[in-house]
Amino acid sequence: MPIYEYVCLDCRRTVSVFFRTVRLAQQQEATCPRCGEKRLRRVISRVAMLRSEESRLESLADSSMLAGLEEEDPRALGRMMRQMSAEMGEEMDDPELNEVVDRLEAGQPPEEIEKAMPDLAGDAGGLNDAF
Repeated sequence: MPIYEYVCLDCRRTVSVFFRTVRLAQQQEATCPRCGEKRLRRVISRVAMLRSEESRLESLADSSMLAGLEEEDPRALGRMMRQMSAEMGEEMDDPELNEVVDRLEAGQPPEEIEKAMPDLAGDAGGLNDAF
């Protein structure tokens, strides 16, 4: 049961069109489910690669992720936090955490972030202790 993605040339939206069989997809003309337009341009769909938890953890153990941490480079810490989030498939939904990572990636030291965001660390004792 193929699902193809198209850009509608009328409403300019990317839409998914479901066909019962590959043969029907080849024979029938796709129609935009939003506006009914038949002028659609097929696009390549995004691909997701399923990985085991073991594979994701192995990629986190890659020593290249730790590059720069020994020099206490805040950019490296922010980069590592973002990569860990992506590898684990967990989005950083917390706006404060996103702000901290953005500041680290911009090169702001953890001590300055802690001063600017005093409520962030809570009972943990500070950003340096939290990370």
